[in-house]
Amino acid sequence: MRLGLNLGYWGAGNDASNLAMAKQADELGYSVVWVAEAYGSDAPTVLAWVAAQTSSVDIGSAVLQIPARTPAATAMTAATLDTLSQGRFRLGLGVSGPQVSEGWHGVRFTAPLARTREYVDVVSAALRREKVSYEGDHFTLPLPDGPGKALRLTVHPVREHIPTYLAAIGPRNLELTGEIADGWLPVFFSPEHAATQLDHLRAGAEKAGRGLDALDIAPTVPLVPGDDWRVCADSVRAYAALYLGGMGSRDRNFYNRLACRMGFADAAAEVQEKYLARDYEGAMAAVPLEFLDATSLLGPTDRIADRMAAFAGAGVTTLTVAPFVDPAAGAETLRTAVRALDRSGVA
Repeated sequence: MRLGLNLGYWGAGNDASNLAMAKQADELGYSVVWVAEAYGSDAPTVLAWVAAQTSSVDIGSAVLQIPARTPAATAMTAATLDTLSQGRFRLGLGVSGPQVSEGWHGVRFTAPLARTREYVDVVSAALRREKVSYEGDHFTLPLPDGPGKALRLTVHPVREHIPTYLAAIGPRNLELTGEIADGWLPVFFSPEHAATQLDHLRAGAEKAGRGLDALDIAPTVPLVPGDDWRVCADSVRAYAALYLGGMGSRDRNFYNRLACRMGFADAAAEVQEKYLARDYEGAMAAVPLEFLDATSLLGPTDRIADRMAAFAGAGVTTLTVAPFVDPAAGAETLRTAVRALDRSGVA
């Protein structure tokens, strides 16, 4: 199992320390540095900035939003970043959610499964430098009633194949990920609750004639070192409450549904009810300690090492840490993760 680092969203308050943490991860031998986007900064700009000032660590989008770009534009971005980084780019994709897709990008959040499949088809064809001609329900290239013609990407990526990852939560999306992607980008991954998710992922992989070991399973996991793991868990409460309570509508929150499938249905409902009523403190308090512990790395180094072993035992191959600490403690937190991985016996 390898270590990754997720820098999250640019503009979330850690901007000044992001580059320093990326450089530290590069020096410590981390496998990849991921960058996210929502409706603030875009990921590719930040990734290019990080790539220019690191030498060996991979850079990855976790994720590029599918409704934000045409598949051809994403292929152009992927090829450019892979070239600029000398073959270090990993392409993470996700459909986002209905509020961002329709409210920010003006793209209907319909048939996300079929849209994702077609999107990856077009991106992959473009990155293979084929003349892109595609007839789907969601994407048609070139348009049949105009002067457009099938074109080939003019940039030569460093590698013949750029790894593609999907952010998937629901059962059908997990099967699709297993079938068409090189890796999976889960959130709120818990070793104790992952068996059903992995079954769906495996079923998709078998459709493609391969095993689960063909995929890089790369969850982003909050990391908070400290003496008392229960106190450390409080640093993750705001993040968990936002996702379980506010990421989506009352009827369509994929993270809330995930918590329900994990056995936290009553608590998830309470978190959402309070969050949507703008009782943010109450929503944070309602997040179960057991949920935070199951999906995070909390406490002393040895305890973190034990949890890392559990993640590896559940099939995780790239453990991406997201430090929920003061930026001044970021470098030491990354070193703590390395020490914990060494002690875990799964490095």
